[in-house]
Amino acid sequence: MILQDFIALSPILDLGAFCLVTMLAIAFRRNHARITVCAFMSCLFTLATLPWAATVAPRAVTTLLVVDGHALLYMGLILSATMVIIALSYRYLNSQFHEQEGVEEYYLLLLLATFGGLVLTTAAHFVSFFLGFELLGLSLCSLIGYVRTRRNPLEAAVKYLLLSITASAFLLFGLALLYFESGAMTFHEIGVSVKQWQTVPALWLGGLILVLVGIALKLGLAPFHMWIPDVYQGAPTPITTYIATVSKAAVMALLLRLATEVGILELPPVVHLFSLLAVVSMVTGNVLALLQQNVKRLLAYSSIAHFGYVLVALLAGGPPAAEAVTFYVIVYCAMSLGAFGVVTVYSSEGGDKDRVKDFQGLFWTRPWLAGMLALSLLSLAGIPVTAGFIGKFYAITAGVDA
Repeated sequence: MILQDFIALSPILDLGAFCLVTMLAIAFRRNHARITVCAFMSCLFTLATLPWAATVAPRAVTTLLVVDGHALLYMGLILSATMVIIALSYRYLNSQFHEQEGVEEYYLLLLLATFGGLVLTTAAHFVSFFLGFELLGLSLCSLIGYVRTRRNPLEAAVKYLLLSITASAFLLFGLALLYFESGAMTFHEIGVSVKQWQTVPALWLGGLILVLVGIALKLGLAPFHMWIPDVYQGAPTPITTYIATVSKAAVMALLLRLATEVGILELPPVVHLFSLLAVVSMVTGNVLALLQQNVKRLLAYSSIAHFGYVLVALLAGGPPAAEAVTFYVIVYCAMSLGAFGVVTVYSSEGGDKDRVKDFQGLFWTRPWLAGMLALSLLSLAGIPVTAGFIGKFYAITAGVDA
């Protein structure tokens, strides 16, 4: 590796080093506030290296990773969202779980999950794809069940673990079939093979569909959404926020690169699969959200519908799809951070307040929180003039023009 390679990889290398620093800081002396600051500054310093990495982008660092504008943009989104979640976590953990020992490791796991997300955004090879996928998933399993004094988080962690195992099984079997037929493991080489084939082999197509099912499980697209409501409700609210924003943004960045490099949107079976997933997700998410009495479950079903809209934009293909998908994901993450942030702050005042009736009269007691929650929900609903409306309009326009 030469200097330019190290510069391109500086965000990932820096965050990896900060994970070690955080681990040593915990071993040296346990202090919740100090470790929170350490984790926050780790993300901030890593975020500051992105402009430096951009000076040598686009650059392929070995065959495993590609650092380009796409990767750097999603890295910035992931790191920014993680910083907000770290800030929300401190007060939440202090107010509800101060009696639990070992709360500092929570932030180490959060950094490791973020590290996995950064790897996913730059993945250009099956190996880096799978490593980032697993690091993100395993860290989240631990974070969901981190609060050992309550039953709901442990139940949610088991469900997410089963989801991760299932997604990994689909993914590994699919990757094996792709490699068996194409003899390649990089996205670019597979894309070249696809263009050279007059007829796509049935085994290769089956492997690709298995990989896409594994990704759909992680994104919570219907009909692979059954884990979403229970995990969202059972997990600590900051971790629910992380799953809804950082985790999904990282997987979406990977799917967008896969679609661009391999050219899967030129295959009719994939287009039909994505169209079906988009329609089912939009209908299922919006209809079931109307029946919920728990805010976290309501937002869970909302996320299913939102990623149905993202698939509509993705089907456009080419630069318009990348722009529409990226804009929508950024807006969705910002509004989800706002909505879940209000739930987190409100819950930090004593007891989990996640039922709809808990927010009755919020305007008279906490007008700023009520205003932020209202703005976030209106934007998520796509009411005109809000950023959510612009994102939906952009996504649907791209899909219709395709």
